[in-house]
Amino acid sequence: MAASIFVPQEVAYRKLPIGRMGVIALSGFGIKVTVQSGHLELEDGIGPNRRKMRLARVGHRLKRLVCIGSDGFVSLAALRWLADQDVGFSMLERDGKVLAVTGPVRPSDAKLRRAQALALSNGTALRMARELILQKLAAQEQVARRKLLDSITADTIAQFAAELPCAETIASVRLIESQAARCYWSAFGTLPVNFPKKELRRTPEHWLRFGARVSPLTGSPRLAANPANAILNLLYSILESEARLAAAAMGLDPGLGFLHVDTAARDSLASDLMEPARARVDAYFLDWITREPLKREWFYELGNGNCRLSSAFAAQLCETAPIWGRAVAPIAEWAAREFWKTIRKPDAPVATRLTQSNKREAKGRHTVLKLDLPRADRLCRGCGKKLNGRDRSHCADCFAPITRRNFNRGRKLAQRLDSLAKRSATQTSHKQAIRNWNPANLPAWLTRDAFIKQVQPALARVSKSRVRALLRVSEPYASDIQSGKCVPHPRHWQTLAMLTGFQEN
Repeated sequence: MAASIFVPQEVAYRKLPIGRMGVIALSGFGIKVTVQSGHLELEDGIGPNRRKMRLARVGHRLKRLVCIGSDGFVSLAALRWLADQDVGFSMLERDGKVLAVTGPVRPSDAKLRRAQALALSNGTALRMARELILQKLAAQEQVARRKLLDSITADTIAQFAAELPCAETIASVRLIESQAARCYWSAFGTLPVNFPKKELRRTPEHWLRFGARVSPLTGSPRLAANPANAILNLLYSILESEARLAAAAMGLDPGLGFLHVDTAARDSLASDLMEPARARVDAYFLDWITREPLKREWFYELGNGNCRLSSAFAAQLCETAPIWGRAVAPIAEWAAREFWKTIRKPDAPVATRLTQSNKREAKGRHTVLKLDLPRADRLCRGCGKKLNGRDRSHCADCFAPITRRNFNRGRKLAQRLDSLAKRSATQTSHKQAIRNWNPANLPAWLTRDAFIKQVQPALARVSKSRVRALLRVSEPYASDIQSGKCVPHPRHWQTLAMLTGFQEN
């Protein structure tokens, strides 16, 4: 019996994967995050294509839980379960905007937050703003020099960085940063974005390059109009959520910043802390799009031209969350130490909860920041299929036609080289014959006028192939001799006269 929409169909659940980085990304409609019998139960998907997973408190390997979208619910017990297990939770909008972030509850010192609030009035904010932007510009210079291979842009960014120590206000620091950013992003404009050859026909033309960082829809980076900027927007949102978690873990207020202007929809301090780490995201992004093609099915376009990421691809990018968390951790600890220095009589040094550098230094070790970034999937440049370890740039199906084309090209090249070698040998022999020919051997009666008026017209009765074989010349040249378009070398006159049967009168 055929399946009917009125008959309840059994839903085929698929197990949610936990990536190597310990990240689970939930997407779709009807997302559920609950706790049953001490286990965290997760469910997401669209329609009958649902996924479900159940995690115990021991051995779950979960580090980050990311929800992409706002359709579903998360219970209070689930939030408590995540906090007890030191698991960060982030909720992102489908366009990459950060909606909510929560993490493990940490003790907060009122003295530290009071010092953070007074940073704008005692000069600490200006000093920290200079340092953060200096680190950012130094990282952008390296990206421009090593990844984009643009030494002119790198030198210009270095010149802007040299002006930072002279900046007397935070507004002047913002101005220097904006001028350097304009120069930095201009180097990305013509960067090509590759798609498999079979998908180019249904790929919009403006998707094939990075273009401007500013979206034509909003006049800002929000609501990107092409895949490259959409990827960057989501990666920056993940970095921002990690910066919020890092600031909260250090006992700071994520919304009380000093470099970014305070707005109702932004945590200013989180945006400040992520500035030096942005260039690391850019380097990861450049490595991805310059080495591997993007699949057309990873992106879709809304009616207004806004480019969005598919759920599967967004989940793949969310796996980088712990990496950006480790990148922003030392920056958050540095900010906490700078705020703590302004207190007159600090009780103890600031705890390094994120990097554990105090414990390592006490044991004689040093903190080494190692970013083990996940590698992008290697895709076939012809059809976009995922490649195996032995494949290089094309899958077996696309490699066979390429091999045949290369073989045919090689065969044609060999034939051309062979013909060129024969032609060179023939020309060499003709030149040698011209050098060895003696004009005295030519009969006195066989002058140029006699050949043109008497011998050459008689050649019309002789076959072209016979003239070609006797003189060892090409077929077009033999035809020109017969038609009178050209006069052959005098060494051939007597041979052609004998061929036509012409004798001296």
